[in-house]
Amino acid sequence: MSENEAAYLNLARYILQKGTTKMDRTQTGTRSVFGAQMRFDLSEGFPLLTTKKVPFGLIKSELLWFLRGDNNIRFLLEHHNHIWDEWPFKKWIESTDYQGPDMTDFGHRSQTDPEFAKQYQQQKQLFVDRILSDDSFSKKFGNIGDVYGKLWRRWPDAHDNGSVDQISRLISEIKINPDSRRLILTAWDPETTPLAALPSCHVMSQFYVAEGKISLQLYQRSGDFFLGVPFNIASYSLLLSMVAAQTGLQVGEFIHTIGDAHIYNNHIDQIEEQLTKPMHQLPVLKLNPDINSIFDYTMKDIKIENYIHEDPIKAPVAV
Repeated sequence: MSENEAAYLNLARYILQKGTTKMDRTQTGTRSVFGAQMRFDLSEGFPLLTTKKVPFGLIKSELLWFLRGDNNIRFLLEHHNHIWDEWPFKKWIESTDYQGPDMTDFGHRSQTDPEFAKQYQQQKQLFVDRILSDDSFSKKFGNIGDVYGKLWRRWPDAHDNGSVDQISRLISEIKINPDSRRLILTAWDPETTPLAALPSCHVMSQFYVAEGKISLQLYQRSGDFFLGVPFNIASYSLLLSMVAAQTGLQVGEFIHTIGDAHIYNNHIDQIEEQLTKPMHQLPVLKLNPDINSIFDYTMKDIKIENYIHEDPIKAPVAV
């Protein structure tokens, strides 16, 4: 029913059929292609996949977290968003501060050993509770490094020891000089980003204004096609829509370019199941028209209407 969703499903089939077998840092293994691209015309509807349920509340809270310039997961946990838990949790259990049971190789053992999985969940809940209640613990272990929001809002300025707010500058430039070819948002600092718990995957965006519409192309260096990419599609389509609303433009296309587009070996059954599901009409995004700054949106100001979808399909996160 939608060329938008078909773009995702067709690329999934291509990766399954033509992808190269590769090992990865998680030792899970993938099928991978290099240099993939999808295009989404937002006039057709908001590209939230319908062949499985994609939790839009998590997408909203994560993007609002980015726009805050935040790089500590406490804000996410306050909004019941756990999509970034695994990497800070790994940092804690590998530290000398950790005094609990051995969580060595926790990502794989928790999938095969029920008793270990129970211990893992107990330790993870303890971690979450301490992030929420203990300021010093949150500061030490909740920080994910110089990625995304931190760089969007506070890029280090070596010239005057200050910082650059890329989002504010981007919106101002779109209003003043919409024909600019320098409408760039970047989330990769070669000095600090590689040291982060999970270095930025979606690393650079370029905005493009023509005939009263604004489009966005994202370059993503690495894309977990089953779990992560559906989030990325919706997140950057939401960002594009919010920028459009704050610059008086209509939404155009979201173009998603991926360097290493991969399906993890332990996601193959799940994505093959998804490919059997029917597509539905895409939902409609509604933004509160009374919001006058991109930084003032809250969860209640962003809504999806008429989201008809198939059931969720669960899969483990490769850490």
